[in-house]
Amino acid sequence: MMSINTAVADPRPNWDTYFMSIAAVVASRANCSRRKVAAVVVSENRVISTGYNGTPRGVTNCFAGGCARCAGSAPSGSSLEECICVHAEQNAICQAAYYGIRLEGSTIYVTISPCLTCAKLIINAGIREVVYGGDYAFNAQTAALLAEAGVVCRKFDD
Repeated sequence: MMSINTAVADPRPNWDTYFMSIAAVVASRANCSRRKVAAVVVSENRVISTGYNGTPRGVTNCFAGGCARCAGSAPSGSSLEECICVHAEQNAICQAAYYGIRLEGSTIYVTISPCLTCAKLIINAGIREVVYGGDYAFNAQTAALLAEAGVVCRKFDD
């Protein structure tokens, strides 16, 4: 009997591409008027939480004037202490808490690199890996903090 090799290359996107594609769609829901960012938290290749940036629940959307800083002319990266928008990573972690979902050991896919504050939340939420797209405020201190806490952090390579 002749054996036929039926191995076919898998035409599907790899997991990183799949979850970063989902993050891109989630970002379309962002209500920040300055930048659209999203985070997708995954455990065992299943989406367990998502978040996008914008004003807190029950507050006028940023694009509708809810955040005076974003509606103003402050240069990018300045007057951040006046911004009331919540980062995508923060919202994904808060959504999990709101619905009682455990994040320990999960991976977070983010459309841009996490800032220092988000890195601290990622660590304390028990997230073990960060995969990010573009660069934002990913400085040496943020990278060192994640590394010291044992959180793997890598830039998405499509």
